[in-house]
Amino acid sequence: MLSKIFSCCFFGLQGYCVEIETFISRGLPSCSIVGLPDASVNESKERVRSAIKNSGFEFPLNRITVNMAPADIRKEGAFYDLPIALGILLSSKQIAPAFPLEDTAFIGELSLGGQLKSIKGVLTMTISLKEMGFKRIVLPADNAAEALMVDEMEVYGVKSLGEAVGLLQKPDSFVCCTGDAKPAERDDPDERGLDLTDVKGQENAKRALEIAAAGMHNIILIGPPGSGKTMLAKRLPTILPDLNTEQSLEVTKIYSIAGKLKGKSVIRRPPFRTPHHTISAASLVGGGLIPKPGEISLAHHGVLYLDEIPEFPKRSLEALRQPAENETITVARINATFSFPAKFLLAASANPCPCGYYGDNKRECRCSPRDIRRYFGRISGPLMDRIDLRVEVSRIGMEDLEKKSSGLTSVQVKERVICARKLQYKRLKEMGKMYNSQLSIKDIEGFCSVGADAMDFINNAYKNLDLSARGYVKVLKVSRTIADLEGRNSVGLKDVAEALQYRISG
Repeated sequence: MLSKIFSCCFFGLQGYCVEIETFISRGLPSCSIVGLPDASVNESKERVRSAIKNSGFEFPLNRITVNMAPADIRKEGAFYDLPIALGILLSSKQIAPAFPLEDTAFIGELSLGGQLKSIKGVLTMTISLKEMGFKRIVLPADNAAEALMVDEMEVYGVKSLGEAVGLLQKPDSFVCCTGDAKPAERDDPDERGLDLTDVKGQENAKRALEIAAAGMHNIILIGPPGSGKTMLAKRLPTILPDLNTEQSLEVTKIYSIAGKLKGKSVIRRPPFRTPHHTISAASLVGGGLIPKPGEISLAHHGVLYLDEIPEFPKRSLEALRQPAENETITVARINATFSFPAKFLLAASANPCPCGYYGDNKRECRCSPRDIRRYFGRISGPLMDRIDLRVEVSRIGMEDLEKKSSGLTSVQVKERVICARKLQYKRLKEMGKMYNSQLSIKDIEGFCSVGADAMDFINNAYKNLDLSARGYVKVLKVSRTIADLEGRNSVGLKDVAEALQYRISG
């Protein structure tokens, strides 16, 4: 007998419907899975066999053929166990469905005892299934809360193969999951207790962080060891506004595919990713036989922080150049080309030399000029040119250390950032943009109204300081953000001067 059950798979951030056909015929006992399955799908034969027997059913001693269509898309993962097991039970006439299968999708990994285990990528698959016209989805109970983030989709969470069979035979006895099971919205626990006032002194660096957060400008902090570079960078997320609904869904989809949803919570706070300097280029931008999101995509709408950036492999750093400019990363493989979003704020820190004390007024640098050039030469000119704010972080004086608190709190700075973001959104929403860092040259001509004295100042700086054309544009973008923080419609000489200061510093 032939049976047909629908499931789903995903490539990149896009889900695809998988039609699982099961046919049982006479012949020597065997089970074959066709349709370009990978090793984990082929291994499902043994999991399904054991799960069926341990759930009180009989595994047919006949020739079983399972076809997974479309056959030109590679099937990867263990979430086809449940539909394959149900297909075998339907084809062997051990169960008769009283449930519509044409608009229902089944996903789930089975244990040998027949229990269903949680899987990754549920949010992406649920969204795609809804777009394809499916009305309901049956999946592990642990993933029900994630699927309920998609409105107008019936979600049935089951704990075992036996419960899934009971749902097919007696659907009236099962209740569809409700919104009460939706994941809670929680703040990032890594931000708890962190505040800008924890950092003594460094008012110039705090101001630069505020500008970076307001306009999503890339920033690098350069200074000797112990000056507070990492401490400052870790407090950058505390002054970033919460994600809106659309951004939250985008980020949560990425984390769902990567299997990194913590506590089944909706991500409402901007991500803060801090990869180690030994990370490979593939882990940073995304990769694999079927590429998965890398660190730059996990930092989407948030911060990618590279601590001691000169220690990172040059190949990994060079891989950041294109996504930092285009806000997306494209990974090409033989079978397909995948694109992942990468709209992130690049934050970095670095010592001024290998020993860390070049230019310090207390300790003498032991590095030769050649060592210093070689050390910073690991950061290429094109990548450094894409960093908007370059900030020198100097040694903290004793008078600053003795102060109980210093400057504005993170909450106060965050309110200023939110006001500046609102001005940017109001100005740029018709073009589908949100931040001043996304302004094009044409946009700058329309939205950066610069006074005559300020324009003369920046033109002279361009000639005398050997700024690149990109550097010239970035100064104007940062100037626009500084004006937004002060609530000014036009960009003045003071705004340009401050933006230029951060461009030539470091």
